[in-house]
Amino acid sequence: MNNLMIPALNSPAELQALLAAIVSSSDDAIISKSLDGTVRSWNPAAQRIFGYSAEEIVGKPITILFPPDRLDEEPKILARVQKGERVDHIQTIRLHKDGHPITVSVTISPIHDANGRVVGASKVCRDTSATSALEGRFKAIVSSSDDAIISKNLDGIVQSWNTSAERIFGYTSAEMIGQSITVLFPQDRLDEEPKILEQIRRGQRVDHFETIRRHKDGRSIDVSVTISPVRNAAGQVIGVSKVARDITSIKRNLREREALLARETAARAEAERLGKMKDEFLSTLSHELRTPLNAILGWANVLRSSDNPEDLQEGLETIERNARAQAQLIDELLDMSRIINGKLRLDLQSVDLAAIVASAVDSVRPAADGRKLRLTKLLDPKAGPIIADPNRLQQVLWNLLSNAIKFTPAGGRIQVLLQRVNSHIEITVADTGQGIPRDFLPHLFARFSQAETSSSRRHGGLGLGLAIVKSIVELHGGSITASSPGPDQGATFIVSLPLAAAHERRDDSPVHPQAEPLNTPLSDLPNFDGYRVLVVDDEPDARNLIQRILLRCHATVSTAGSADEALELVRRNRPHLILSDVGMPGQDGYQFLSRVRALPHSQGGDTPAVAITAFARSEDRRRALLAGFQMHLPKPVEPIELIAIVASHHNSHRRAESRS
Repeated sequence: MNNLMIPALNSPAELQALLAAIVSSSDDAIISKSLDGTVRSWNPAAQRIFGYSAEEIVGKPITILFPPDRLDEEPKILARVQKGERVDHIQTIRLHKDGHPITVSVTISPIHDANGRVVGASKVCRDTSATSALEGRFKAIVSSSDDAIISKNLDGIVQSWNTSAERIFGYTSAEMIGQSITVLFPQDRLDEEPKILEQIRRGQRVDHFETIRRHKDGRSIDVSVTISPVRNAAGQVIGVSKVARDITSIKRNLREREALLARETAARAEAERLGKMKDEFLSTLSHELRTPLNAILGWANVLRSSDNPEDLQEGLETIERNARAQAQLIDELLDMSRIINGKLRLDLQSVDLAAIVASAVDSVRPAADGRKLRLTKLLDPKAGPIIADPNRLQQVLWNLLSNAIKFTPAGGRIQVLLQRVNSHIEITVADTGQGIPRDFLPHLFARFSQAETSSSRRHGGLGLGLAIVKSIVELHGGSITASSPGPDQGATFIVSLPLAAAHERRDDSPVHPQAEPLNTPLSDLPNFDGYRVLVVDDEPDARNLIQRILLRCHATVSTAGSADEALELVRRNRPHLILSDVGMPGQDGYQFLSRVRALPHSQGGDTPAVAITAFARSEDRRRALLAGFQMHLPKPVEPIELIAIVASHHNSHRRAESRS
């Protein structure tokens, strides 16, 4: 601080003149008064601040400036002055000449005579009205702020606490002032305060620091904090000012938005994956359907122009083999559709599992032998019987064994193990083939999934077989797992079935006889001589095929390409049996049969009918039976199965004739 330089004075008069000049030029009111409170002197600043001239105030009591509610201050002040005490910086209110209040800061000192006795008082008043107004506005701003505004000392002790701090954190000012600010800190954030105070002591400001604080009720609050050092007039850091904004809702909205964005991104990725999978599946489906079709059409053209008996035999075998491959693909698609829609039905009964496993192994042994694979089975005689659908279990085993044969190179081994383990039965199919990549194992049983999807893949198929296997096993109350040490190290599939998979439940709907492919000698076929059959189908090839099969059994066969034509033949020829397609233009098979059933008995209204259709779902079968068909035969038609169905009706007809 700079020292005031006073020139050397030659006499007391000069000193008195200098002091008078200082008092006269001061911005503060400098007043002297006697010990009874009478004004003795009054400088120009006093006149400016309070409005009274020296002539008006000198000789008057100083209490002329006091509001009525402050009159008790003067006796207390004079009592202290008479004791020789100094009164520093009293913040109080005085009155202007026009009556308006003035906020002042007053310092009062005793005046001593030459002997040291107190003979009066010197009073310095500073008008702090503007400062007080500013402080009032500041307090109003702090009080009305939506943010928590808090001050604390350099030890982290709270010194002020506004209304929003109470609203945000739940503590009142009475509860927080004098307490450590760390009351608001979660345990895992306590190390933040020493770091913050260290920065503040260095005079650094902490801007928009996002952190977590704790409400009085214990819940967490996301806050954005700005922390500034508080300095005194000398520039020294003496405290901390802290502004905290509650950003909990902002953070929550941001997290929700990020979560929504993540879900949308995942959904988009999943949609892209499914779209890619669909494209790959359609490409695979096209390839798998066209491949056998190419062989069928190719050999049909060869046979049309060849008289070679060897060509005929090889061509027929190739056409039959590829047609069955196509039928297998279609069956897989239908099975998957039933599974997806929850309509796959099981014909549950008590079965000898060892016999089913042995039969499945025997059915694939020729394929294994053809690839020079060693196929062995080990069957536990105590494993069974269980309640299951024998045909569906056969399908499961055939699929697993076919895959093992497909993916095991020549000279490899395949082992089938059936054993009882505690309260369940395990069927293990293990091979020494190409194995399963570790990253593909989680997707192995997913629909349409294949480890190889490119056009250069080594093995065919739609990628549905294992998905169907898993669904069938789970419908039996069991489970299936797959494991593989890695590429070229083989794979192991384990089917686990409970000893009592389910209560026996049968589908009461009529079922048609099952049969093997037609390989019966002509001499062993049944004779339908005199038995009239009407074949209805809008496809000429389908009509002609059924007609040729039945003509070999000497049936009398008439054909129709539409519902109207067929209805006329029913009236005219009175067939013993109707074999009708369902999907036909104009009027379908259901509408046709409805018209037949509307006819009187004399015109064939009660003629037995069998639906022969490419609509092969379980709901299609139920619809056909409800429409009045006695049986439902899905295409492609097995000749011997068709003959067995016709034979069943033929025998019923013969028995009815013999009774009449």
